[in-house]
Amino acid sequence: MPRSYTNLIYHIVFSTKDRRPLISPEKEGRLYEYIGGIIRGLGGILLMINGVDDHVHILAKLRPDRSVSDVLRDLKSNASGWMHDVFPDARDFSWQNGYGAFSVGPTEIERIKRYIANQKIHHGKQSFEDEFVELLTFHAIEFDRRYLWT
Repeated sequence: MPRSYTNLIYHIVFSTKDRRPLISPEKEGRLYEYIGGIIRGLGGILLMINGVDDHVHILAKLRPDRSVSDVLRDLKSNASGWMHDVFPDARDFSWQNGYGAFSVGPTEIERIKRYIANQKIHHGKQSFEDEFVELLTFHAIEFDRRYLWT
């Protein structure tokens, strides 16, 4: 076969450092646009982005020649620097080191888009910590709660 065919879609979740509420409504729209530009610049396709003041959910199709960890390293680094440059009051803005990345099948895309679109409603009822544990459990990812947030 002379070509490679992939459909690598991920639901990616990451938080601000120490889950501090640093993504204000005034900043989030511009931040999400910038993150979308980073993903496009890395050859990916942003399908959905949303979040709340302490974390972001992304649904994206990524290229097979870029690892998720490399994409997230570049995305988080560039987005932090951009926040510092564009918003003078965001000098202490940074992202948590880790992230969650969950593979998404084509039949799940619309459900995940709705889930991401409803983040503000969702987090009126559930904390980020509980949500993340639920995602890890749903995707059968082993973890130790003692080390989850350190």
